Amino acid sequence: QVQMVESGGGLVQAGGSLRLSCAASGRTSTIYGTGWFRQAPGKGRELLAAISRSGSSTYYADSVKGRFTISRDNAKNTVYLQMNSLKPEDTAVYSCAVQTRIVSLDYTGGYLNWGQGTQVTVSS
Repeated sequence: QVQMVESGGGLVQAGGSLRLSCAASGRTSTIYGTGWFRQAPGKGRELLAAISRSGSSTYYADSVKGRFTISRDNAKNTVYLQMNSLKPEDTAVYSCAVQTRIVSLDYTGGYLNWGQGTQVTVSS
């Protein structure tokens, strides 16, 4: 099994930036893709960005395209989410999860082993 731990959340003003980290441990060799999700109060979980194991393929939701960048450091078993030009509507709990089989990165049903999440709050 794979365990995920997110970090890097916090309080930031609108227009600011944050970088989130998602560290994997355990059977990391089984990871094919890693995705970043968020869930705001009263809303469903949204897939924001995902990256393949090699880093050669990425996916971005329209809501974050051009503002967020996903990357990975396989030597550290860590995936990052660089978030720029943050807006108050980006306020949510951000979490990561992995795909352990080869499916499309935007197939949300393929993700498992969720982390505990990290809170991001953007003030106006």
